[in-house]
Amino acid sequence: MSFMPKFISFDCYGTLINFEMGPAAKRLFAGRVPDDRMPAFLESFRAFRLDEVLGAWKPFHEVIENAVRRACKAHGVNCRDSDARTLYDAIPAFQPHAHVVEVLKTLVPHVPLVLLSNSMIDLIPASVIHLRAQFHEVITAEEARAYKPRMQAFEHMFDRLGCGPRQMMHVSSSFRYDLMTATDLGFMARAFIDRQHEPALEGYGVSRITDIRQLPGLVGL
Repeated sequence: MSFMPKFISFDCYGTLINFEMGPAAKRLFAGRVPDDRMPAFLESFRAFRLDEVLGAWKPFHEVIENAVRRACKAHGVNCRDSDARTLYDAIPAFQPHAHVVEVLKTLVPHVPLVLLSNSMIDLIPASVIHLRAQFHEVITAEEARAYKPRMQAFEHMFDRLGCGPRQMMHVSSSFRYDLMTATDLGFMARAFIDRQHEPALEGYGVSRITDIRQLPGLVGL
């Protein structure tokens, strides 16, 4: 069944932008982390990033710095003072996933699009430029003073839009960062773009798609 929400909100990194933090870290730590231990090191770095955003808000460069230091400590790896800055500075060059730009352009004439990102005010503009679409609102964790999956980030978006979740659709490639919370908050619809970096979960009433080009069909376009 198709419908037209009042707004469609999107996660940015991982969902629209190919968040290549793992490959960037792999290149950075090549030579310091043995090849056979690299997957476990990168998984720890990813898990610590999630843990870092669950508490009080801090700048995203601190999230990266704390996570990389914790991963290095856990795996007995030498951590350089420059590592976090190198990884953070790589983010503006990350590009959209395939077909993202064309799908956003398809949606724009029919429904206002919103970006709700675990990003910073000075970091997100480069990614928005890469997406080449007109967003009604671009909202960062810095403005919300909270990162997803905390509800405060979503509540800030509702206040900005003057719209509640029951009139909105949220789109993400992550259950842990986005879709579990979106379900708890009662979004009228949730879409999971399965990009193979996180498993799909049953029982959340989420529409699973494997290609972003399937998204317009969910709203009858």
